[in-house]
Amino acid sequence: MSTLPYLTSALEGVGGRIKECPEDFLVEELPLYQPSGQGTHVYFRIVKTGISTPAAIDRIARHMGVSAGEIGLAGLKDAQAVATQMMSLEHADEARLAAYRDAQMRVVWTGRHGNKLRPGHLAGNHFTVKVRGVGGDRLPAAQSILEVLMRRGVPNYFGRQRFGARGDTARLGEALVRGDLGEFIAVFLGRSRSDDPPDCRAARDAFDAGFLARALDRWPRHYHNERRALAALKRSGKQGLAIAAVDKRMRRLYVSAFQSEIFNEVLAGRLGEIDRASAGDLAQKTDTGGVFLVQDVTTDQPRAERFEISPTGPIVGYRGNLAEGPPGEIERAILARHNINLDDFRRVGTLKVKGGRRTLRFRIDSPTLAAGSDQRGEFLELAFTAPSGCYATVVLREIMKADLPDSRADTDGGSQDA
Repeated sequence: MSTLPYLTSALEGVGGRIKECPEDFLVEELPLYQPSGQGTHVYFRIVKTGISTPAAIDRIARHMGVSAGEIGLAGLKDAQAVATQMMSLEHADEARLAAYRDAQMRVVWTGRHGNKLRPGHLAGNHFTVKVRGVGGDRLPAAQSILEVLMRRGVPNYFGRQRFGARGDTARLGEALVRGDLGEFIAVFLGRSRSDDPPDCRAARDAFDAGFLARALDRWPRHYHNERRALAALKRSGKQGLAIAAVDKRMRRLYVSAFQSEIFNEVLAGRLGEIDRASAGDLAQKTDTGGVFLVQDVTTDQPRAERFEISPTGPIVGYRGNLAEGPPGEIERAILARHNINLDDFRRVGTLKVKGGRRTLRFRIDSPTLAAGSDQRGEFLELAFTAPSGCYATVVLREIMKADLPDSRADTDGGSQDA
């Protein structure tokens, strides 16, 4: 994220720090629909503090005696936060589910519905975030930036969370798309870095030195995918079997991260145009989500100014469409820089990377900005609602003009709302 340009680069940021404790970052899912009250699927709302969504799912699954894959969810929520989100489980003992509580999460509501909750089944998320180390004297500067974002939209970058704690998920995805099995294995199991946890660094060093048995012995037990991949490689000597041992959801995550990187590069190249309709754009209608080719700029630009439509960038895949005209030239140049084409995404087989479009901007609703203080010092508090799949950290990055801390947040192949 630090290398991506700011929309509001002409305005000085307020600085500060976020996520010093989970209670400084509150996020609440806004459901796309309410459970009907009937059906075989039990919907349940959890409040979790300081843990990832996958960790929360694993705890519920163990409590209910089911596999994690049986639990449905609409989106993933940041680990370093207090997050409220909905999940579902079919044929569940509703009373047993409702009683779940531990030190970091609890079930606060249950209801019934006719289908499993799926990724994307949410209207948006409401965020309340404290920016620490910033006093009321910086409130006017923050307000000036917020006014630009309200008028033009927020750059719809994928946040740092999308690219993993090591920042290498896009590299892994690119290797899968290219069919470069050796590169995937080298990044996934080796290439240690000074900021790796010591136990993981020891395992990666052993792998890089060619000592597979030693590497397997040193990988911590909870690194299940790395251990499975390494065991398969040690047993068979075949890179393809090693990659197949990695959980399919994780492989989909890696390809999604590569798609996200390409989108971010397109957005960075068009940052000054996120509120404009250009000839050749594939624009999205705000009300229906329909995508159409911009041909008459004089008609469509006023619609963009009213937020009725927004230009889009590619989520590349083998069925994806690229824009035409100058916007399309930017997209094709970035694909060429990575030396890939859309059809390369067929290489990942059963992951079904079809592709799509994503708006270059998003609109925040009902924003509030205030100064305050508590026992931990001064802060600015920003609250707003954002659409599903959009990152609160992108809004904060524009206001703070500061590198945000690497997040150990959740990531998946669909939406991410941290």
